[in-house]
Amino acid sequence: MNSFSGSVESALQLLFHWDPVLWSIVGRSLWVSLLACSVACTAGVFLGAWLGVARFAGRDTLLTVLNTLLALPSVVVGLLVYLLLSRSGPLGFLGWLFSLKAMVLAQAVLVLPVVTALTRQCVEDAERNHGEQLQSLGAQTWLRSLLLAWDERYALLTVLIAAFGRAVSEVGAVMVVGGNIEGFTRVMTTAIALETSKGDLPLALALGLVLLAVVLVLNLGISALRRWRQAVDGSHSSPVQAVAL
Repeated sequence: MNSFSGSVESALQLLFHWDPVLWSIVGRSLWVSLLACSVACTAGVFLGAWLGVARFAGRDTLLTVLNTLLALPSVVVGLLVYLLLSRSGPLGFLGWLFSLKAMVLAQAVLVLPVVTALTRQCVEDAERNHGEQLQSLGAQTWLRSLLLAWDERYALLTVLIAAFGRAVSEVGAVMVVGGNIEGFTRVMTTAIALETSKGDLPLALALGLVLLAVVLVLNLGISALRRWRQAVDGSHSSPVQAVAL
């Protein structure tokens, strides 16, 4: 118990005394995750919205593959990105291996199936309610997908939370492609794993507390934004009404 209480006290001291090593790791981790989520969410929302509306041969097979990718182990993603970026790989000329760019790429690959699958489900549910009406008004596939995605924008905020949580908590892939280099590619999750194995529990605990705080603040912010927008919009217009206007 004394060891635990001492670790907690030391962790809080690191936090409140603005330890440069700790906060540099935090800043690097947030930057990598935010950039990866920005790339993956931009592509995933458009792709998922289109899949929610489009009907074509092989769609069921594609959705099966997409749902399978949701459970793709992060170390497998790390291995694939490593092979792509290695000197003998097709993208070896970029020189990204063991850099932040490689970590962003690995996290984006992990997040993309999550965003795409959840967006597709939200838009497909909305398509059942409004799709025929939008189609009767002349809205083609891409227009319907965008209108329905906008109509489900509050639900998609939750998708963004899930995507960021997946990215910021990732350890396997970024360890493989980043190398966990001190002061360069070390992020919160890899630092926690390393410091725990070394027995430096205060630093590991402090980073864990920051990681939990980031997720908590993000959830509180999204919840506050949703309530504010619902209060401003009241009962927001359906995409059918938007097209009609």
